[in-house]
Amino acid sequence: MKKILFITFSLMGLSAAAQQHMTPELLWKLGRISPVGISKDGNNIIYKVSTPSMEENKQSSKLYSTPINGGKTNEIEDYKELVADKYISPDGKYKLTHKEVKTENVYGKDYYPELEKSTVQIYDALDYRHWDTWNDGTHNHVGYAPVDNKDNFTDIMKGEPYDSPQKPFGGEEDYTWSPDGKSIVYVSKKKAGTEYATSTNTDLYEYNLEKSTTINLTEGNKGYDTQPAFSPNGDLTWLQMKRDGYEADKNDIIVRHKGIDINLTANWDGTVDAFTWSEDGKKIYFLAAVDGTRQLFEVNFPGLTKIAVRVQQVTDGHWDVNSIIGFSGNKVIATRSDMNHASEIYSYDLKKKDWKQITTVNDKAYSSIALSKTEKRYVTTTDGKQMLVWVIYPPNFDASKKYPTLLYCQGGPQSALTQFYSFRWNFQIMAAQGYIVVAPNRRGMPGHGVAWNEAISTDWGGQVMDDYLSAIDDVAKEPYVDKARLGAVGASYGGYSVFYLAGIHKKRFKTFIAHDGVFNLKSMYGTTEEVFFTNWDSGGAYWEEDNAVAQKTYNEFNPINHVQNWDTPILIFQGDKDFRVPIGQGQEAFQAAQLRGIKSRFIVFPDENHWVLKPQNGLVWQREFFKWLKETL
Repeated sequence: MKKILFITFSLMGLSAAAQQHMTPELLWKLGRISPVGISKDGNNIIYKVSTPSMEENKQSSKLYSTPINGGKTNEIEDYKELVADKYISPDGKYKLTHKEVKTENVYGKDYYPELEKSTVQIYDALDYRHWDTWNDGTHNHVGYAPVDNKDNFTDIMKGEPYDSPQKPFGGEEDYTWSPDGKSIVYVSKKKAGTEYATSTNTDLYEYNLEKSTTINLTEGNKGYDTQPAFSPNGDLTWLQMKRDGYEADKNDIIVRHKGIDINLTANWDGTVDAFTWSEDGKKIYFLAAVDGTRQLFEVNFPGLTKIAVRVQQVTDGHWDVNSIIGFSGNKVIATRSDMNHASEIYSYDLKKKDWKQITTVNDKAYSSIALSKTEKRYVTTTDGKQMLVWVIYPPNFDASKKYPTLLYCQGGPQSALTQFYSFRWNFQIMAAQGYIVVAPNRRGMPGHGVAWNEAISTDWGGQVMDDYLSAIDDVAKEPYVDKARLGAVGASYGGYSVFYLAGIHKKRFKTFIAHDGVFNLKSMYGTTEEVFFTNWDSGGAYWEEDNAVAQKTYNEFNPINHVQNWDTPILIFQGDKDFRVPIGQGQEAFQAAQLRGIKSRFIVFPDENHWVLKPQNGLVWQREFFKWLKETL
């Protein structure tokens, strides 16, 4: 196959003799930055650094302030007087916030108060549990309180069995004041029970404080409406997906200007992650995946004039821009990471087109660690497309040697594979243990056009599997790859990929590792909580006998129908509190492997969900991951 190779960076720093390789223990000592905001005077960036504590088995955090243009970093106790609070009303009287309130009866004691020791839970519809939490009858409600009496909370959703912020991941980005302070705009999916579980139709609602009335601002749109914000000129702006039930639909920037909704990114072949207005109201800056990275873009706002809308990529390089914090003069303040470095805060000068690192939380740690070389490679797929593949090499890579190699299968399935820095699926630490990592931007990933992203829906076991095999086969041709020592690893849809590849790989791989992977598409449909996802990506329900698309999914693309071909050791991680890919998926896979006499191991995290968040659990995960590879690869 034709290959185009680009060496993106080889940061070796100090001499190899003076350096150590990344280990699970070192990884779990790194600080994790969370930006708070820019100070009121525009001169300082306020941020939080969380550091895992193995002894206490939790994260401990500290607050810091550092000058944007260079200077001494100071630890601070509080930031409330330093950073403007956008949740204070324009007249300074009220604080916009949210609380969890009880709106529904669920427990036996709710219905039968005299049976107060009852632990029964009673449900009449779906949405009885979500992500990692059982529905207990409470919902997030937006409201406001006087600044000088925060306990006097006015619930603007009083009595409604709906959420704002949206569960499980919604936050303060789900609500905002109008510029005149007379109303509140918030996000909510005002559906309940089974209707809630089968829809993505969130809307923007406007509550009028004087009239105590609420109107739906986006009733005509049936997909997601999220992240409401106002331009400096007072125009409501938000992100919008068109199709109900499709959580990975193209995300566009909508501006409501003089009563007309303008889609600024309609003709741009990509999907928006997050946005912010320029201070003069002439542009919107946004983040999006592109070509295996996550970059900063801008789009002009022409209003109702005949000036053409133009989307332009602002930054370019082998890194991810993870968040836009704000502006300081001509500089955008943002967080940035790459496969060798966790996020730090940077400034990007829009005129000079250059970056400046502001925070150095982990610089000292990285100065003693031998970093990996990453390579951007293009592989021709079985249908003639050019697919980007990231290849990560061990520190001090020697092309005259042979290395065991891992195929990394990304989750999602519509999740970008960019220059991210994970504290679990960490390419740096995999390479540091002596493995080459092959990470293909297979079908279903944002950053390569909308059609490429959508191609995976209802085709989970189709072209995407050929994409995986094209990537590993292409890299395995290199003399430095030990073809007898190939493994495949992944989580979520990546875990599904591992289970599926285990039945079709034709002895390519010597070992497999799956984390919270989908193993049985039929039982997954019967137990997962966001049914809209399986409806869309599987093409419908498994009992729809006349639905050819769904029947192909549940039969041809179902890993359980290929288990008779399993012949390779497999390690299975599973979170017991994962309601997205419930524990039965991991149990079924492990039981199949055991009953077929295949070397296998089942590692259960009783108090973890789809992720592994507790420090000690995370360290066990890393140790068991590499222990398995040493045993089998």
